[in-house]
Amino acid sequence: MERLTQLPKDKIPTIRVLAMPADTNAAGDIFGGWIMSQVDMAGAITAHDRAKGRIVTVAVNSFHFHAPVYVGDVVSCYAHVVRVGNTSLTVDIEVYAERGRNPEQCVRVTEATFTYVAVNQDGKPRPVDNTQS
Repeated sequence: MERLTQLPKDKIPTIRVLAMPADTNAAGDIFGGWIMSQVDMAGAITAHDRAKGRIVTVAVNSFHFHAPVYVGDVVSCYAHVVRVGNTSLTVDIEVYAERGRNPEQCVRVTEATFTYVAVNQDGKPRPVDNTQS
């Protein structure tokens, strides 16, 4: 049995997207790789904003699927920076699915942590100002 929850009221989703039939696996559920892609995009948007420029994904530190996503679910990804190094940023991402586009049927489906590196125009690591909040 899935544990129903609510979308975080104190946060703004980084991205929201509707799960479509073209995104399904052989069992008819939304393909895990599609979810991973959405999570990476949400993390990258947040890392790019914090680094004030180009970033690249260098690691998927953790990725946990808690529940499936189905066709017709609205998927909301919430990303926030949890660590800033000299050139790298670590971002936590939480993913919720509103079943059948119904906010009353919301399930936390995935959580992940990604690491990104800020790069310059030549693709070389560049410093990130870690004095920002």
